[in-house]
Amino acid sequence: MKHLTYILLGTTALAALATASCATGSRSSAGGEVTGVGGSAWAEPTPYGMVLVDRGSMKVGVSKPDSAWNLTPDARGISVDGFWMDETEVTNGKYKQFVFWVRDSIIRERLADPAYGGNEDFKIEEDREGNPVTPHLNWSKPIPWRNPNEDEQRAIESVYRTNPITGVRELDGTQLNYRYEIYNHTEAARRRNRLDPRRRVYNTDRPVPTEQPTISKDTAFITDEGEVIRQTITRPLQSDYDFLNTYIVNVYPDTTAWVNDFENSYNEPYVRMYFSHGGYTDYPVVGVSWEQANAFANWRTDFLRRSLGRDGIYVEPYRLPTEAEWEYAARAGVDENIYPWDGDLTLSEDKGCFYANFKPGEGNFVRDGHVITSRVGTYAPNDFGLYDMAGNVSEWTSTAFTESVSRLTNDLNPEYRYDAALEDPYKMKRKIVRGGSWKDVAHNIRSDLRMWEYQNEQRSYIGFRCVRTQIGFARGNKQKR
Repeated sequence: MKHLTYILLGTTALAALATASCATGSRSSAGGEVTGVGGSAWAEPTPYGMVLVDRGSMKVGVSKPDSAWNLTPDARGISVDGFWMDETEVTNGKYKQFVFWVRDSIIRERLADPAYGGNEDFKIEEDREGNPVTPHLNWSKPIPWRNPNEDEQRAIESVYRTNPITGVRELDGTQLNYRYEIYNHTEAARRRNRLDPRRRVYNTDRPVPTEQPTISKDTAFITDEGEVIRQTITRPLQSDYDFLNTYIVNVYPDTTAWVNDFENSYNEPYVRMYFSHGGYTDYPVVGVSWEQANAFANWRTDFLRRSLGRDGIYVEPYRLPTEAEWEYAARAGVDENIYPWDGDLTLSEDKGCFYANFKPGEGNFVRDGHVITSRVGTYAPNDFGLYDMAGNVSEWTSTAFTESVSRLTNDLNPEYRYDAALEDPYKMKRKIVRGGSWKDVAHNIRSDLRMWEYQNEQRSYIGFRCVRTQIGFARGNKQKR
């Protein structure tokens, strides 16, 4: 087993401090007094499609008993720092951009491969001065979708398949694997894992440790036959690279979830249409596992970093929200809210309009105007400006599930992460989902309830949204009273 908390590595805090010091220098002396070193300040732009959730505190969890649902109060006070959050769930259109990026990266790799013509323009191996650099794809070179030559046509067609039954040309989702690396900054920062044993124990009455601590790291590779091999390595600590984990994740959603989640139902049209048809572009993506959601967040971070066009720049990573962040955001920081709106009702008393997309009655999915999911943003947002925090689709969080998770976490930015190894029991691979979905009754879309799913499961009713930690704290931000 292994206990891992992973955060994308950008620049270290030490490097960031050194950069700031070099850029600003020290303030002018004042009679020999220490006046401090200035730092460069910047106004963080609003990430596209996100809203700022200011730092605050509230009581999370169930606060009132409910014998009908066997609920016992377990509310406790927590505080979270400010963060940006997607105002809607990630849509098919946004996730499809990720899928197509992976597709296009594979095509570019093959266009540069001698087996497909070996066009060197699609891969950069030297800088402008002719010095060797780490080989990487040239994204400024367009793929010749129109009028390709014979080799280019073979490279493009290699990521597609012809359905042997229908004869339809379709994207081969089995090839769409995304490889990425995550530096486990939290584990690397722990005192027990310091490379210098003299810095692990500060108690001078105790001897300096002589044995290296044991670490676990994830690695993955693709065999010559194209098989993805995932391994968890356990060994004595050797270097900082022992905290660098490698993942290879197939990113294509499981469109068959619409059939496999519902026995004896005619949901085949959703299998064929929900992810691929343009009519569902602005609907929440589903059939995406916790692992795939994390891969999307990593790609989204790298995509932003590349667009800035500067090497070595630090970008606060996109990630899944912690359970505490999710609940605080959903309830708009109000202790009394059990839904993202005021009160205990799921529809307005004056107009009879529903506040969310869920299952209003037994066998009645359409009373709220929808049979399955609805277009994101269909219903009014909560007071934080967030849409669909109840219903539509349940949402992955980064938090691992265990029956005692509330007792394991701190009250400051609470989080419990367990990145399960392949050999771990399946019960160790549970992750918390929140918010309920289009198939759930009113009780199950409450914002104070905790549910879970296995991290590799892909459901027709689970999606996700991303967050980014706010850098610093801007002046003028309003605080919840």
